Amino acid sequence: MLDVRRLRLLRELSLRGTIAAVAEALAFTPSAVSQQLSALEREAGVPLLERTGRRVTLTPAGQKLVHHAEAIFERLEQATADLVDTRRGLAGPLRIGTFPTATRAIVLAALASLVHQHPGLEPMVLEIDPAEVAGALRAGDLDVALIHEYDFVPSPAEPGLAAQPLCTESMYLASTSSAPGEAADGWVIGHWKDSPWITATPGTLCHAMTVRACQAAGFTPHVRHQVDDFATVLALVAAGQGVAVVPHLGIVDPMPGVTLTRLPIHRRTKIAYRTGAAGHPAVAATAVALRGSVPRELTCIEGTPLPRSIPGLPVVYPASSPC
Repeated sequence: MLDVRRLRLLRELSLRGTIAAVAEALAFTPSAVSQQLSALEREAGVPLLERTGRRVTLTPAGQKLVHHAEAIFERLEQATADLVDTRRGLAGPLRIGTFPTATRAIVLAALASLVHQHPGLEPMVLEIDPAEVAGALRAGDLDVALIHEYDFVPSPAEPGLAAQPLCTESMYLASTSSAPGEAADGWVIGHWKDSPWITATPGTLCHAMTVRACQAAGFTPHVRHQVDDFATVLALVAAGQGVAVVPHLGIVDPMPGVTLTRLPIHRRTKIAYRTGAAGHPAVAATAVALRGSVPRELTCIEGTPLPRSIPGLPVVYPASSPC
């Protein structure tokens, strides 16, 4: 009989590539991971791993077993959902992953709704970069999470995970002046190709989005500052330190001297969870609370106009900018 816990280690090895990475992600020692995988090979009766020096790769049999394991994990999630006793109400820890702008604008209200509707639940919020969510969900460190993607940085399909759309928001070019004559053609980023840029830190989706948007406009940005907090980014723009691309949810307080030009670029937020867990009462309740907490101006689908004003800030709208 194959051990499910060992199958999870094999799946993680197929995704992370090294035993050391699997051990770090799942709080094991490398030797413990190796021992468990060796035991799984004995259970399977065929070699699952090929060892070349320090590298370990899956054999064809190992790859087939991972494929079957995905189906097993999905059915286990469904079984867990079916066994939840909802007659007494939902109860227990609920680990929610999110990113900073969504925490403030969406998750806080969703928490209030969850606690009101299900007082036995114990929601616990962890701010985490969307790029790290997949591993945290598969490892069981999170039950549900908010992730996002950009037009230029789509989120890849992640084995063992499912997601449903939550909201779409526009992106804005933040500068100290508008781009003369550029608004008519709907693409204004190229006007600032010679300006210093403020981006998020490398390795984040936000950083990749800005770089790729500039490259699509025909240049590579000269990055002067790397800051992840959008309020600080806007303060740097106001101080004349450069220009930046920010999402709608990143614009909180009016910043004198900053002009926002809406771009034909969007950020889409999704609710992610383990495959098979959509029917889990706690996951379903969280999804309902999150959808009910999305700001009204973001409850549009692609092609539906967003509001054309942000209080206290001058905003320029390219004529051809879509929702």
